[in-house]
Amino acid sequence: MRKYIFVVMLTMISITTVQAQRMLPKQKGLEVNAGLLSKDADKNYYLNLTLTVNGKNGNYWIWAAEYTHQFADYRDLQIPLEAYTGEMGYSLQVLGNARKSITLNAGLTAVAGYETVNRSKATLYDGATILDNDNFVYGAGGRLSLETYLSDRFVLLLQGRTKVVWGTDLKQFRPSAGIGLRFNF
Repeated sequence: MRKYIFVVMLTMISITTVQAQRMLPKQKGLEVNAGLLSKDADKNYYLNLTLTVNGKNGNYWIWAAEYTHQFADYRDLQIPLEAYTGEMGYSLQVLGNARKSITLNAGLTAVAGYETVNRSKATLYDGATILDNDNFVYGAGGRLSLETYLSDRFVLLLQGRTKVVWGTDLKQFRPSAGIGLRFNF
């Protein structure tokens, strides 16, 4: 009888340990994200590298660096529009189960960076001049992410994000959708 009780207790402890390894306060994670800025994935995309630091109750801090690449059409030419931005913010757990195997998080970030139009070349092949300039941009971002644990260390993310930036000659409102993978240290 003692053997069975011992086995049941070990099983309960191991289940508790597995649950305790998720979303530990001060645990760090590194995530890589990629996504679409519009319907053309091969031309309009973003790449993002994010460091997360867990807080309490499934919340976490966000520090991110991002590269966005898209094109604007001009006659038979596509003008490249690129942006290099950094983000810092906080994400709150909105919904989640007790084991934290699946969660819905909403985050708010501050955004700052630099954008280039046509790789800083103002004149086009036909002599036309681009009136939009390269600029430092700043603003705010929001994100809604559905996160599921593939294991205790790997997290799969589906994200819907938006940014509102000022100081730009281009679009101020910039929505995107993407997928990512986080590794928790």
